Amino acid sequence: MANILVTGGCGFIGRHVTEELLNNGYDVRILDALIDQVHGDTEAAVPEGAEVIRGDVRDKASVVQALEDIDGVIHLAAEVGVGQSMYEIARYVGGNDLGTAVLLDAMINRPIKRIVVASSMSVYGEGRYMTESGDQLGIVRRRAEMIKKGEWNPLSPDGLSLTPIATDEEKPVDLASIYALTKYAQEKQVLIFGEAYGVDAIALRLFNVFGAGQALSNPYTGVLANFASRLANNQPPMIFEDGEQRRDFVHVRDVARAFRLALEKPNAAGHVINVGSGQAYTIAEVATLLAEAMGVPEIGPDIMNKARSGDIRNCFADISKARELLGFEPRHRLETSLGPFAEWVRGTGAIDRGAEMKRQLEERGLVS
Repeated sequence: MANILVTGGCGFIGRHVTEELLNNGYDVRILDALIDQVHGDTEAAVPEGAEVIRGDVRDKASVVQALEDIDGVIHLAAEVGVGQSMYEIARYVGGNDLGTAVLLDAMINRPIKRIVVASSMSVYGEGRYMTESGDQLGIVRRRAEMIKKGEWNPLSPDGLSLTPIATDEEKPVDLASIYALTKYAQEKQVLIFGEAYGVDAIALRLFNVFGAGQALSNPYTGVLANFASRLANNQPPMIFEDGEQRRDFVHVRDVARAFRLALEKPNAAGHVINVGSGQAYTIAEVATLLAEAMGVPEIGPDIMNKARSGDIRNCFADISKARELLGFEPRHRLETSLGPFAEWVRGTGAIDRGAEMKRQLEERGLVS
């Protein structure tokens, strides 16, 4: 494969994927709608050497144009944000699910060999847990009445404590937000299409992606970008619940490499694959590490002790399958990458819209 289409290629992850492909000898065309929430008023930074078509993935004419002479597709174009998806439902379902359907329609009868779609760890709901007796549980859910009382951790069916463990791809999905629903629909559409039409199809379930180039003024982007925007404006990072929830943070350069490998590795076809760091961090720990990296260690996080609808407690990646099928190994640990990230934030400038995001959620009863 020589000619690759990257939908959403001007976005945070898309720019790094495009750069990774260009650096490895691919020709890249980008299809991107350049929406304001992601790109603001600034001109999108596109790696030199990529062709750009400005268009919405839901517009078939734009998609058909973008697919001309293409050998493979990386599908990143999507609306992103658990919280916002809970009150802009039509926008998320339209952008993510209809957009994917239009793309697949346009791929029929074209000589496209492989498609790789960006899915999300959000499809798991809660990650895997182990009981005190050592049994692994598939689906674990928190009860609303417990959350309202500030009892954040899920319990076993008989009311006993559970230990969160790394989540593998065999864990049943449990969709806790509209965003998660749309990402699962995206990956299933692509895998079903691939099987029906003889196209190699792979879904990468991304965990919390971070790195230079995130949309710092978009309050619905990644956790680290939100925290950085607050700290850059001398405001404490806002943390829902008690800050002890655990997540997996994976550097965008590692993610970009995973997408390239998914294009190249024959055995990846037909699979869903986690892409994370394989490490677990508490959200409060991450806020503290970032404040230190940004030179404001005195600004501690604002622990809100309130829950946001659609959020889960713990989820971090088992990346054994990525190692086996892609030869993937993370190279950028969170602890050693926050310094360069903080330096980039200081030189970029960020508008803090965290309070606006909180108000929008509260007005709709999505914080309790």
